[in-house]
Amino acid sequence: MVHFSNSLTKLLAELQKLPGVGEKTALRLAFHLLKSPENANALAESLQDVTSRVRFCSVCFGITEEDPCWLCTAERDDSAICVVEEPQDLLAVERTRAFRGRYHVLQGALSPLNGITPSQLRIAELIKRLEGGGVREVVLATNFTVEGEATALYLARLIKPLGIRVTRLAHGIPLGSDLEYVDAATVQRALEGRSEV
Repeated sequence: MVHFSNSLTKLLAELQKLPGVGEKTALRLAFHLLKSPENANALAESLQDVTSRVRFCSVCFGITEEDPCWLCTAERDDSAICVVEEPQDLLAVERTRAFRGRYHVLQGALSPLNGITPSQLRIAELIKRLEGGGVREVVLATNFTVEGEATALYLARLIKPLGIRVTRLAHGIPLGSDLEYVDAATVQRALEGRSEV
C-alpha cells in the first residue's frame, strides 16, 4: 500500500467525495493540481467564492447570487410554473428555451426508503405560491425515476383540488433511437402517450 503525505491523503479523500470521482480519478486530479499550482490556487479561490456567494433563491429555490434570482425578476409568464427536483434540472429545462413561465425547485424528490418526506422538500412553499392565484398550469418536470414519479403523483394530488391544470413532461422513445434497442416499459409509455399526426 502506498503511503502519501497527510495533506495529499486529505485532498484525495475530499476529491473522492465528488460524484463520479473514484480513487484513480482523484489521484489523477490531485497530481494535476500539484503540477500546476496556479490552477490549484484558482480552483481554491473559485470554490471559496462560490460557497460564500451562491445561495438558494427565496422564491423558486434555484441557485443565485442575487435574491430573488434573475428568473424570478425577469418578465415571464406568471400563469405557468415548472416544478423540478434540483437546480441543475431547472438549467436543463431553461436551456431548451421552450418554457417561458416560472420555476420551482423542490430540492429533491420523495423517497421514504431514504427518509425523504414531503416536509423535507419545498412543497409547502410551492402550494403557498399556487394559493396566491394567477397560476393556471403546473408542469411537473420531475425525473422519470421511482422517486420522481412518486413525487409527481403526490404533487398532482395536492394541486388538482386547487383548480389548477397539472401536466407532466412527455416521455417515451428518444429521437434517433431504434425500437429494437428500447426497453419495453419505454415503448409502452410511448404508445400510451401517442398523439395524433
